[in-house]
Amino acid sequence: MTTLLHIDASARPGRSDRQPHGSHTRRLGARFVERWQAARPHDTLVYRDVGKDPPPPVSGGWIHAAFTPPARREPWMHEALALSDALVDELVRADLIVAGVPMYNFGMPAAFKAWIDQIVRVGRTFGFDRSRQGTPYWPLLTDRPRRLVILSSRGDFGYADRLRAMNHVEDGIRTALGYIGITETYAVAAEYDEFGGEALARSLAEADAAVDRLVERLLSVVDGASAARAA
Repeated sequence: MTTLLHIDASARPGRSDRQPHGSHTRRLGARFVERWQAARPHDTLVYRDVGKDPPPPVSGGWIHAAFTPPARREPWMHEALALSDALVDELVRADLIVAGVPMYNFGMPAAFKAWIDQIVRVGRTFGFDRSRQGTPYWPLLTDRPRRLVILSSRGDFGYADRLRAMNHVEDGIRTALGYIGITETYAVAAEYDEFGGEALARSLAEADAAVDRLVERLLSVVDGASAARAA
């Protein structure tokens, strides 16, 4: 079975296909998960809504605790890292991460950046040894393939070409998760949110269709891998 970790990061409640002013990324994420579950109903789904319940930003105490070897941590350090441990555990268990991440001011929402800061952690998701020859850092989530799907939305349009240099969403996520070993990524985005009308409707329809194609593509990869193991 596959474990799917679904994360929503939009501050908007609801889905744009069900209510006015609902979130486009919640819409796309739910569409992906619903189609996946229809094809593989026995897979495990873990859901985390950081838009509604954002992790706190890391603090000085968090950093002190994270960089203290586990055997030397004081009780308050374990408490400071409790949420981080839970978030890392969810990520480690996941085979497929589906992240609905809208663009806010050219980058990811602060809530999703806080999630990244909680899960990119020395000793849990990356290793560090200053005496190691070559690069002293290495990824720890390389025990098996983990795939990342980024579902985004933007107010303007052209962030894949004319405004490419201003798009810090997908690359920012890919960089952080690639650093810990999750390098196979896919992305779908809707645009024209601030324009509305036919342009937005067309972009959403194209994003919906792209999500459906991506689900089929990844299902074929997972089912093919399962068949190969069973052979």
